[in-house]
Amino acid sequence: MRTFVTGSTGLLGNNLVRTLLEAGHEVVALARSKDKAARELADTSARIVIGDMDNVAGFAAALSGIDVVFHAAAFFREYYAPGDHSHSIDRINVNATLELARAAQQRGVAKMINTCSAGIIGLRRDGSAGDESTPPWPRFEKNLYLQSKRKAERLLLRLSQEKGFFIASALPAWLWGPHDAAPTASGQLAFDAIRRRLPPAIPPGGSSVADARDVALGMLRIAEIGRSGERYILSGRFVELAEIVAGLATLTDQKAPQLRLPFPAALALAAGAETWSRITRQPSALSIEGIRLMNACLAVTAEKAQRELGVTFRPFEDTLADTVAWSKTRLQ
Repeated sequence: MRTFVTGSTGLLGNNLVRTLLEAGHEVVALARSKDKAARELADTSARIVIGDMDNVAGFAAALSGIDVVFHAAAFFREYYAPGDHSHSIDRINVNATLELARAAQQRGVAKMINTCSAGIIGLRRDGSAGDESTPPWPRFEKNLYLQSKRKAERLLLRLSQEKGFFIASALPAWLWGPHDAAPTASGQLAFDAIRRRLPPAIPPGGSSVADARDVALGMLRIAEIGRSGERYILSGRFVELAEIVAGLATLTDQKAPQLRLPFPAALALAAGAETWSRITRQPSALSIEGIRLMNACLAVTAEKAQRELGVTFRPFEDTLADTVAWSKTRLQ
C-alpha cells in the first residue's frame, strides 16, 4: 500500500510514518521544513515531499498513485501563542483539510483517514465516558481548535457521501509518546521534568490519554478494515494531571509537588500567563481554555475501536516511561 502522511514530523505523524513502514507499506511524508524532516525522519525510508497545508496545490501532484492519505497536520501549537488565530485555524484545519480531500479524490486516492480529536466528545448524561455518538462537550465551541476539528469532520463526511470517497475519522485522546520533537504540551512536560522544572502546583482535572504509537496503529486499522463515514475514538484510560506529574517526578528522581490549585486560582494563573504572553510575544505555558478543558474531566471510551478494529492501548505508565526515555535522548 502506498501511503501519504501529512504532519509527518509531529508527534502523531512521525509515529504514523514509522508504524506504516514497519507494516511494510510505502510512505510519502509531507513536511514543511526540509531540515526538520531530515532530522526527524532520517532513520526511516520515507520519501519526503516538502509542502505546506497553506498551499495544497503546491504538493497535490504527489498524491497521484497514493492509496491512502493519513491527515495528521493541523494548526495546533500556534493556538496557544499570543494573537488572534481564528482565521489561520479555520484556513488550515477546515478549508485546507477539505481541499486536501478533494485533491486526493480527484487523483484517484482510495481512502483518507482524517485526524479529529476526542476533545469534541462530551460525557454521557450519567457522567460516564463518552463514545462516538455522545454530543460534544458544552463548551467545545469556545475552543477554536476543537471547533475547527468538528467543522472539518462534518464537511468531510458530506464530501464523502457526495463523491462516494472513503473518509473516516480518528479521534485520538491527549497524545503522549516518543518523537515529540516540537514538542506538544505533553512533550514539554517531559522535557520540563527532565530539567527539574516540574510545576510547583498542579491544576485540577485530567484527560483521557493515548500513546501516539497505538493511535498510529489504530489509524492503519481504520484504513484496512474501518468503515467509511465512521468516527473511531482512539484512547486509553482517563488520567488525573496529578498522577501524570507524580509519574514524571518518579521517572526523573524528584519529589512530586503536593500543592493543588483550586479551579478559580488555576484560571487566574492562566489569565496572567496569557497576558504575559501577549506582552512578550511568546507562547503561553498555560491557557484559560486548556484549564477549562482539563477541569471538565472528559473521559472517553474506545470500545468501538477495540471491537471493530481490534486495537489495544498499552498502560499509560509504559507510555510515560517511553516518553521520558526518548526525551532524555533529545536533551543529551
